[in-house]
Amino acid sequence: MQRLPRVFAAAGLLGLAALPAFAAPSAADRDFMQKAAVGGLAEVQTAQLAQQRAGSPAIKEFAQRMIADHTQANTELQQLARQQSVTLPARPDAKEAAAEHRLTGLNGAAFDKAYVQQELQDHQQTVALFQKQASTGQDPALKAFAQKTLPTLQQHLQMVQALNTAR
Repeated sequence: MQRLPRVFAAAGLLGLAALPAFAAPSAADRDFMQKAAVGGLAEVQTAQLAQQRAGSPAIKEFAQRMIADHTQANTELQQLARQQSVTLPARPDAKEAAAEHRLTGLNGAAFDKAYVQQELQDHQQTVALFQKQASTGQDPALKAFAQKTLPTLQQHLQMVQALNTAR
């Protein structure tokens, strides 16, 4: 009779050994999720603004691509965060909001120039963020998300570099 409780205790300890697979994300993974969420939300908002204020059809086309690709990535990131019980921001942070605010007073060619510069800077930072997560991330699902999303972000960077050169 006394062996039965020991068997359950041993089984319980073995179960605890499997627990890290369901552990909360590391601080670095959590930081990645927060930064990626804020950046993704800002990308969609500024691209929507570009749809209204840009003068160049090429800028408007680029903005449409930003809306489509970043909306998809934002949705995937939200799903991953939900699975990990992480709450992501619902809107861009103060820094991103200020950058968008600077664009709201511009139209046409002035908007185009400022938007391209903003996108160039944002995508350089975003590519670096996703490269780091893709190579050093702890959570396998987040690492896979970064690896899957990185080529699209690199393509965005190339597109905005071409827009910047054409100016």
